[in-house]
Amino acid sequence: MSYLIFARKYRPKTFEEMVGQKAVVQTLQNAVKSNRVAQAYLFSGMRGVGKTTAARILAKALNCQHGPTPTPCNNCEFCNSINEDRSLDVLEIDGASSGGIDNIRALRDSVKYKAMHSRFKIIIIDEVHQVTGPAFNALLKTLEEPPPGTIFIFATTEFHKVPATIVSRCQHFEFKKVSYRAIINHLNSIAGKESLTISPLGLGLIAEASEGSIRDAQSLLDQAVAFCGENIGDPELKEILGTVNRELLFEFSTAVLEEKPEPIFSLVEKVIESGYDLRFFYKELVQHFRNLLVMKSVGKPEDLLLFGPEDLKKLEEEAGKASGEDILRYLQALQNGEQGLRFSSHPQIYLETQMVKLCHFKKIVSLKDLIQEMGETKRAGAAAPDNRPRAAMPSSHFQPPIPKSVERPVAKLDSPPPDVKKPMVKEDPFLSPRKEKDLDIAMKDPTVRSFMDKFKARVLSVEPVKGKPEGEED
Repeated sequence: MSYLIFARKYRPKTFEEMVGQKAVVQTLQNAVKSNRVAQAYLFSGMRGVGKTTAARILAKALNCQHGPTPTPCNNCEFCNSINEDRSLDVLEIDGASSGGIDNIRALRDSVKYKAMHSRFKIIIIDEVHQVTGPAFNALLKTLEEPPPGTIFIFATTEFHKVPATIVSRCQHFEFKKVSYRAIINHLNSIAGKESLTISPLGLGLIAEASEGSIRDAQSLLDQAVAFCGENIGDPELKEILGTVNRELLFEFSTAVLEEKPEPIFSLVEKVIESGYDLRFFYKELVQHFRNLLVMKSVGKPEDLLLFGPEDLKKLEEEAGKASGEDILRYLQALQNGEQGLRFSSHPQIYLETQMVKLCHFKKIVSLKDLIQEMGETKRAGAAAPDNRPRAAMPSSHFQPPIPKSVERPVAKLDSPPPDVKKPMVKEDPFLSPRKEKDLDIAMKDPTVRSFMDKFKARVLSVEPVKGKPEGEED
């Protein structure tokens, strides 16, 4: 007998075996039990969460020899024929290859006949969003009023592409992403049945890489067994998954939290030498700072973070180097810079400058806060009388009045303005020296001098003006 991969070998055969879809399972079981089965169902959700599996189990529940029953026996001829995909009354169609108008017309003609051996004729169309528009229109009337004993079950990963006219004729069920805990428990049960040795950290790494897909998690576990054998070690598993070394992530966060930009450039070179894609590494770095924020903000972080005791302790020590507000600022800055890294022509330079900027984050104050601080300082200075002697204002500070001969005449409202040419006023040759003297006098004021010192020290906080590119006209 040919080898069966874990995704097929451990595919659920009953509703109770399905993982992470409690609401969907309970609704379908109650519908079968109370004989309230609809004529059409639409299952939507991400890949590998059980849409097609639920459709097959529903077909067995309706056609089981002991049914209709919410718990098919999987031993009778009807259940075995569906499990082995050889039932003539349960048609599973691929919407991508059989979604044309001619295929749907042939399907519409075939459903006119009753089931040959079973109670119900079940039509399962996978990836139904790839059916063409004319084919959907040809199916509308049959879908709304199908022949007795005919049930349609549609599955799609892109629900937004299914026409509203189709959705309104179906009962829609949204399949959710499976939680990490549920995936870990499921993989742990498979490891026990297959006599595999794998650490909790390894199970967590597979669950994290699967991104909520049961099928992806089973495939990754199968791949790990092919590489390592029955004893799956964490280093080998990290190599298979391409996981970023956590020590490298901690080196980056330590440099940021301790405000040490010196090792940033060598660390980025280390990332490149390790063969990591910079964009993928940046994604893992964002996740790392999220873990630090969870560790700083949550009372029981072990309920949310899939790490062992040693890794949790190390995260706690790392998060203790900064406040929760500072870690939140770092995380927001990293998220805001992700799009810039994605489209940058020099991703290495972008990553270096972004990380160096994070190292100086505690010194950076927004311009709004700086102006507010200066206003408070000025009000405090105004409240306290200043008895210091002030420098006498030079007489050259005052600009002599403009002679009456060059004043602009005022025109009367009932007469046209006189044709008087306005004389050109030449620039005062002493204007620039006077400005320099005024600046010297202003700099002697303690409020102005304090503002200039703080502005120079925190000039990094000024964001660039988001104007139009050079050369672009209104």
